Amino acid sequence: MFSSLIETAKNSQLCTPFHARCEAAQGESRSMDMKSAMETSRVISAASATEQESCEYGSLKYYGLCGFGGILSCGITHTAVVPLDLVKCRIQTNPTKYKSIFNGFSVTIKEDGMRGLGKGWAPTAIGYSLQGLGKFGFYEVFKKIYSGILGEELSYTWRTSLYLAASASAEFFADIALCPMEACKVRIQTQPGCSPLLRNVAPAILRDEGIRGFYKGISPLWMRQIPYTMMKFACFERTVEAIYQYVVPKPRDECTKGEQLIVTFAAGYIAGVFCAIVSHPADTVVSKLNQEKGSTAIEAAKKLGMKGLWKGLTPRIIMIGTLTALQWFIYDAVKVWLRLPRPPPPQMPESLKQKLAEQQK
Repeated sequence: MFSSLIETAKNSQLCTPFHARCEAAQGESRSMDMKSAMETSRVISAASATEQESCEYGSLKYYGLCGFGGILSCGITHTAVVPLDLVKCRIQTNPTKYKSIFNGFSVTIKEDGMRGLGKGWAPTAIGYSLQGLGKFGFYEVFKKIYSGILGEELSYTWRTSLYLAASASAEFFADIALCPMEACKVRIQTQPGCSPLLRNVAPAILRDEGIRGFYKGISPLWMRQIPYTMMKFACFERTVEAIYQYVVPKPRDECTKGEQLIVTFAAGYIAGVFCAIVSHPADTVVSKLNQEKGSTAIEAAKKLGMKGLWKGLTPRIIMIGTLTALQWFIYDAVKVWLRLPRPPPPQMPESLKQKLAEQQK
């Protein structure tokens, strides 16, 4: 009996330290888990603080804020260059009277005073703000949609085609919003005796020509704006890529926001020069078409002739080059200001790199 009690006592003495050790080990494990969780939390918090993005790329908020950036980008820039646009339109539609940029400014100021240079600012501000909303907002939408259809590898390989398709799709809808205001603007700027007030011109067009009067220039507008926008976006995207690859001596991630915006402005100006040349003949037809009642795009082109289609190219290059550069600068600056995601230039996917490496073996 005493021997069994002694054995029980020994067993209890041996077991007590074992249980204690188990509990201590569990406590240590819980402590380590808590530390690990706290470390993970700190890492996540640090990552969030580093990114500081206001929304997720591809979200509705992202597209909406991109559209807002487009409103500011196009609305501000087009309104700012109204005097140059007015002279350009008058050279296109009446080259015998307005012979050059300087002559056009001189004649306009002589006849209408300095105030006359601002004719058409209201439809310009409204129309191009609506166009900017569609142009930049829908571009981001279509780029994401088409990229999802193509997949990662083809989106990189065919990225120029992707930019062209997305920008053309966006501009198609943007021009539907722009066309009525463009008709009013050109009528105000080029038709002798026309009221300078939008509130008088828009009802007059509706009364005389109906809804068709606002949209008779939609085909030449698409002919002008879609190639222009395709060049604007594709050339800009590839120029940015080339500048970071061959000109800037450090990766984009190491550049300051100011340096990145300088690259944006330079790429935008280069793209703008090409845009002006590609879209100029159709721009001349739009100006002539909206100057005259009842004419068609083909009739306007025949009246102008091949030489007439290229009238006003120099002021348009100056205007569109500066305009496009400022648009991209403002748009990118708005993205920085609103803390929107700004993906770097595309990099070749690892899967594609491996395939190319296997082909070279």
